[in-house]
Amino acid sequence: MAYEIKHFPYPGTIDADGHILEPPDLWENYLEEKHRPRALRIQVDDEGYEYLEIDQRPSARSKRGSLGLLGAMGAEDMRPAPDRRYADNMPFGSSDPNERVELMDQENLEFCLLYPTIGLLWEAELEDPELSLAYCRAYNRWIADFCRDSAGRLVPIAQLTLLDVEGSATELERAVNDGCKGAWVNPFNHRRVIHGAAEHDPLFAKCSDLDVPLAIHPTFTPHAAAAGIFDWPREGRAWGEAIWLRSIVQQALISFFSLGTLERFPDLRLGVLEAGSGWIGALLDRLDAYSTSMNVNRASATDLFRRQCFISGDPDETDGSATHHRPCGRPLLHVGERLSASGPPPHLGRRPGELRHAAVSESAGLGARRERPADLQAGLIAGKFLQACPTGVLGSPSTDQGVLVGAIEGRRADVVAH
Repeated sequence: MAYEIKHFPYPGTIDADGHILEPPDLWENYLEEKHRPRALRIQVDDEGYEYLEIDQRPSARSKRGSLGLLGAMGAEDMRPAPDRRYADNMPFGSSDPNERVELMDQENLEFCLLYPTIGLLWEAELEDPELSLAYCRAYNRWIADFCRDSAGRLVPIAQLTLLDVEGSATELERAVNDGCKGAWVNPFNHRRVIHGAAEHDPLFAKCSDLDVPLAIHPTFTPHAAAAGIFDWPREGRAWGEAIWLRSIVQQALISFFSLGTLERFPDLRLGVLEAGSGWIGALLDRLDAYSTSMNVNRASATDLFRRQCFISGDPDETDGSATHHRPCGRPLLHVGERLSASGPPPHLGRRPGELRHAAVSESAGLGARRERPADLQAGLIAGKFLQACPTGVLGSPSTDQGVLVGAIEGRRADVVAH
């Protein structure tokens, strides 16, 4: 199915997880001079296929020829070929800020938060903390420049690495001063330190001090599906990998509850993106039930999630209505969202033009603590308390019909099902 522009019927709609296609020479142009010989590059092999070069080595995870398909999701023919080059297959709005704003006008989108595409591919294969942080800095400088002249409609979100926590905290402050409104990290850690561990506290403290949210966003990971448990047959592995990635994200999220991270940092706002949302109710119920059964006197995971967390979801999730009407807490707010034409890479299973909705807790992630109406932060307008409309019942929306956020007026946005 080719990309089709969709016009949202309600004003004030926000694309809370848009993606861009980075220019192939981004890291050569934006890296500090000492790191440029080790820049991310797109190279061509002896047979004419493009491949991603990471620290002067061909990527082992990105299949040769696949880079030219990153902007072609939804095309009938998704086979790599020497003539399908990355720079020649960038859809309208995926790599030019003026085009992106024009596309947003056609779609009736007010704001778009931007995440990378190539940036999701490299960290699984790079364990050097200094170079990883340098790659992040280069991208963050570029995305800030990309968004700078959009009158605030394009919202840059900084990429950070848990390989250098102190360095990432420093980079976050620099990036926020340069215009970034939030940050994200990948769902794994080469050092095998779980996300909510105290080793990462300097980053959480900086997010809290700067009043910007932090999200966990899926990327390539170095771990095969059920590694050390099963040897997946090749023909079925892709399905296992799709759910395994979600499982990794879930483990990262659980650590923020079980290790007391959200209690240590009550001002931290934490997001989980592109891992579905239908599972969150059952997960929170189970965590609370386990704490109760073990007589652990600690804050409810459900209450902490409601207070500080947000999660994105897909409109074709058949269990979304159960999440929306969870008996253990107030309903989640479902905000209209669409993936950009660039979208995430094919392994994440998205196509351009798909509609999605971001589900967020009633106040977390919205910057409701401070009155800064013009300041956008991680998915929603800061200073505006979005409240779910009691009649905005989420049914079982299809890929083409989701739950869209209504007009954002003052301190209220009604959720409208259509």
